[in-house]
Amino acid sequence: MPDRPSLGISRRKQPRQARSSDLVAAILEAATQVLAEVGAERFTTARVAERAGVSIGSLYQYFPNKAAVLFELQSDEWRDTTALLAGILTDPETAPGERLRRAVHAFVRSECAEAAMRRALDEAAPAYRDAPEAAEPQLIGTQAFRDFLRAALPAVPEAELQVAGEIIAMTLGEVGERISEAVRTEAAVEVLAGALADMLCAYLDRLGGGDRAGAPS
Repeated sequence: MPDRPSLGISRRKQPRQARSSDLVAAILEAATQVLAEVGAERFTTARVAERAGVSIGSLYQYFPNKAAVLFELQSDEWRDTTALLAGILTDPETAPGERLRRAVHAFVRSECAEAAMRRALDEAAPAYRDAPEAAEPQLIGTQAFRDFLRAALPAVPEAELQVAGEIIAMTLGEVGERISEAVRTEAAVEVLAGALADMLCAYLDRLGGGDRAGAPS
């Protein structure tokens, strides 16, 4: 059965009962498996419904098309990564520079662990990347770094913090992806993550005038 045409990628509705939540969870788990097995080009809602053991009509109750399913998978990945980073970056007991270093290492390890699925999602991105809804989850990640910088460097002008948050998020994303693309030993990954952390922590020090970034907030 061909996917239903639709310009939107937002869910048609949110599950309100445990049974509905279980249905959506089963669909998304099946979608993860199908995407990993057949890739973005052969990914269809019919395959997902069959794998989940639900009717195609049940799938369409929540997702208008395959782009919506793929976007949900990507959004979940973005949310999980943002939550991971935010948990580290908001630790009040740790100096800002050390928080950033830990966040870099955690992000790179996460990228390496999920490299295969991320590549599959990257291939699927053309199905949803131009939709208005696709911009918001990515901005949340950048905002996590802006919030961190705002708390760590209160004397730095807001406009500069806005740029810095975007630069850190983009650099971490691009370099982390490149590190994860090749099969590497755990030790090699840690060395590369350490080098990336050194670079971003040096940038943090420069933003803070060389002495604010290492002091507890």
